[in-house]
Amino acid sequence: MVATEPDVRQSDLPAPAGTARRHGRPRRPGAGLTPYTFVLPFFVVFGAFGLFPLIYTAWVSLHKVDFGTPEKMTWVGFKNYSTLLHSEFFWNALRNTFTIGVISTVPQLLMALGLAHLLNYQVRGRTFFRVAMLMPYATSVAAATLVFTGLFGRDFGFINWLLGLVGFDHIDWQAGRWTSQIAISTIVTWRWTGYNALIYLAAMQSISTDLYESAAIDGASRWQQFRYVTIPALRPTILFTIIISTIGATQIFGEPLLFGGQVGHSGGVSRQYQTLGLLLYDEGWRNSKLGYAAAVAWTMFVIILIAVLVNATLARGRQRSRD
Repeated sequence: MVATEPDVRQSDLPAPAGTARRHGRPRRPGAGLTPYTFVLPFFVVFGAFGLFPLIYTAWVSLHKVDFGTPEKMTWVGFKNYSTLLHSEFFWNALRNTFTIGVISTVPQLLMALGLAHLLNYQVRGRTFFRVAMLMPYATSVAAATLVFTGLFGRDFGFINWLLGLVGFDHIDWQAGRWTSQIAISTIVTWRWTGYNALIYLAAMQSISTDLYESAAIDGASRWQQFRYVTIPALRPTILFTIIISTIGATQIFGEPLLFGGQVGHSGGVSRQYQTLGLLLYDEGWRNSKLGYAAAVAWTMFVIILIAVLVNATLARGRQRSRD
């Protein structure tokens, strides 16, 4: 007789290592919702403290609301926006915000790039210098502004004392338009240069050393390596810092508010350094016009969106032209 092999079914064979049976234990109900449960707290917090205030502010901007009786809202449509666009104070604040943003952001990012380039080399005490550069960012806005207000004092300020040593008369930094904006820009530059320098430094350390070695073999100097290797590799990071700095410059509030004290309007007696943030503060809390202040807030939001889109479009155009 010929022995026959037993009939072995495929289901009786052991499953290969690392694989699971298709018809195993039934899936636990609600298992597919687990990932959404982990991210749900973020969306709840964002909806409560981010999205809802944004939408509600847009609704308030279409009404006339007095600070004393906020429950009484009168529908006015786009009248607040029309009044805002025809207000000389708005255009003055917009111009001041732009000039303060430019004369603080450009030197800030250039110095941050240079400091990061220096710290990227093997220098002694790198950890100390990195911590020292981050200290201004960790300092309170009020503390930094009060110190710089004393430095830029008209009669006993340290800056005027230095200018007097070289023959210049004392400058009333708070009274002039350009002098006050330069002083405020100095505070902003001092606080944020180290922060941006550390961002640039982290991006520089991710650049492959092979690129620098190849450039050195070709005879490139340190400056040429920085220009043709470091800068092209940092373009996405530079665009990021430009966008963040633009948003911060549009929202600048604490430095100009504390620089001039509370004399007259926020932003100087003649509004010589009043920014959009200070205009919003004046209209909403001093003049009790919450609807008008909400219109200023949404106008700032639109300006930030336009600035971000312009920066992103210019960056893409430059990248395509190089490609």
